[in-house]
Amino acid sequence: MTTPTDDRSPKLPRGWLRATIVSAIAFAFVGAAAGFIAFLSQLRGAEIAPGRKADGIVVLTGGSSRVSDAMELLAAGYGRRLLISGVHPTSTASDISRTLPENQSFMTCCVDLDRTALSTRGNAAEARRWAEGRRFQSLIVVTSNYHMPRALVEFSHAMPKTTLIPFAVVGDKWREEPWWTSAPTLRLLLSEYVKYIAAELRVRLENFGIDLSPEMSEQPASVQPKRPNTAQAN
Repeated sequence: MTTPTDDRSPKLPRGWLRATIVSAIAFAFVGAAAGFIAFLSQLRGAEIAPGRKADGIVVLTGGSSRVSDAMELLAAGYGRRLLISGVHPTSTASDISRTLPENQSFMTCCVDLDRTALSTRGNAAEARRWAEGRRFQSLIVVTSNYHMPRALVEFSHAMPKTTLIPFAVVGDKWREEPWWTSAPTLRLLLSEYVKYIAAELRVRLENFGIDLSPEMSEQPASVQPKRPNTAQAN
């Protein structure tokens, strides 16, 4: 006759797994909310002129009035040359100048077009090549206020020795109504926050030698995918 085995192993209380999962979700939610608030704190609500001049100016296409504001900075002498990064391959300097009649003279003397960049990371890579080719040590970066945190992450990683001066463009919708009252604006901010976190994580991994997503714009042109019929790079 066999005797039952005396199972003296400790048993976890019922509901322990459920409590652990709920706690993890709660911590993740609180962390994400805190991160989103920190992200929002970086966004400027008004356009502020750069505190100093730079060697060059880089504007990232994809948002209203970015290029026109960058041209105004160039005309005011804040930089010697301007790079418009993320221009559609079919767009020409004359196409852009027609939309900026007051600054047409600068298009022929002081503006370069980058038609290669497909993303913010690509913008940074092309801006680095442009700055290195002209031996620029400082750049004014022009993009929308909601896009500036991610742009600075990518630009700082691509050119750590270059002084970057942000000029955040504030759109009309941002001025006219609080972001929390507009569902489209809230969706845009949440989407940009996720992209910003992804960029931060990717950059940190690359600092340890782990590159999970090689930038297509840094590959030879013959292997790059066709660009969609849009002027927006990000």
